[in-house]
Amino acid sequence: MQQKKRKAFDKYWYYLHSVQSPFHDVKFIKDCYVRHSGCLPKVFCEDFSFTFALSCAWVKLQATHKAIAIDIDKDPLEYGKKKYLSKLNAHEQKRVQVIHTNVLSKYLPSADIIAALNFSYFTFKQRKQIKKYFKYSLQRLKTKGILILDCFGGSQCMEANEEIEEHNSFNYYWDQVNFDPITHHALFYIHYKRKGEAKRKKVFTYDWRLWSIPELKELLQEVGFKKVQIYWEGSNKDGTGSGHFTPVELGEECEAWVAYIVAEK
Repeated sequence: MQQKKRKAFDKYWYYLHSVQSPFHDVKFIKDCYVRHSGCLPKVFCEDFSFTFALSCAWVKLQATHKAIAIDIDKDPLEYGKKKYLSKLNAHEQKRVQVIHTNVLSKYLPSADIIAALNFSYFTFKQRKQIKKYFKYSLQRLKTKGILILDCFGGSQCMEANEEIEEHNSFNYYWDQVNFDPITHHALFYIHYKRKGEAKRKKVFTYDWRLWSIPELKELLQEVGFKKVQIYWEGSNKDGTGSGHFTPVELGEECEAWVAYIVAEK
């Protein structure tokens, strides 16, 4: 009997199904904008957009929505065009603009919302770099616009560790290799293991600086954002993150936390 051939390993598919929740995320983003501005958003810009799954989800959310996807890496953008953009109807496709460039480029389109998610802006290791990004983001935002970032931290992030998350047909590994307490630089890998197969190591690599919430708040305020609000993740009974984020003034002491930062123009 001939052995069934395994499907090719699609790293972007596995990233989507282990890391992202596009429709949940864009609903949360839209709710944040309404809460902070008192009106409905139209134009969403996904910086460091990768395969721009959120941009596609954004235009599907409402017929008046437009999305801009920006990334310096051409490969994931081409993947997004083939796998996600192509599945939208003609009207939805016209409302997605894909731009292959650096997010620090000048004269990028304006938006009601700019989102830099999946900790992508951690790639900026120097204060002057990230401050420049925040300054340009402020300039790109329309009146009542918001910049939304996610952030993580906690004592667990101050040391090497590996987390394993089990899915139906594969395991996802978030591997922190090191942490430098002087620079706050850290190296991360994402590994995957499909059932019945060897572990695929270093499918994605991230060389980041772990910025703290106080640092980010101060930088955002320095460039001119008028208000910075932190959204803290709640906990389930077993201590794991609930996926529900609420605005807070004080956080909680925990080994690992995730938060959103919403900065108002």
